[in-house]
Amino acid sequence: MRLLGIDPGFDRNGFGVVEDNGGKLTHIAHGVLQTSKDDSFMTRLRQVRDNVASLIDQYKPDCVAVEQLFFQTNAKTAMNVAMARGVILLAIADAGIKLVEPTPNQVKSGTTGQGNADKKQVQEMVKRLLKLDAIPKPDDAADALAVAIVGCTLSNSVH
Repeated sequence: MRLLGIDPGFDRNGFGVVEDNGGKLTHIAHGVLQTSKDDSFMTRLRQVRDNVASLIDQYKPDCVAVEQLFFQTNAKTAMNVAMARGVILLAIADAGIKLVEPTPNQVKSGTTGQGNADKKQVQEMVKRLLKLDAIPKPDDAADALAVAIVGCTLSNSVH
């Protein structure tokens, strides 16, 4: 099963693609999708949707995992990211692909075994689980790979 993981954002969306062959995980790709601060809000939302649709076309995942949002501060940022997440979900729905939505705690515990793990611990486990030479950069891409890894497990329970 091929899974696309997305760490949703407005300015930047991390993505990671992994292949799960009976529990053996293989890294396919990772990166970030950046929108331009010079573009209008609506244009940037369209770019987010189109970028995700392009990833789906390029990598042909069987399932997409999009991390649920968790914000403690900055309501304006939260609203922008929530709207970007909405157009990400729209692109997935338009493609007719299965969706799983792990929480931040599920991503932490699914990669490290601890729901209170810090970002560095998660990134180190992504490196180990995917047998990479280095922690993927930037952080958004490493986070998206963690979402993809956990999405593999969750997708098996979603029909």
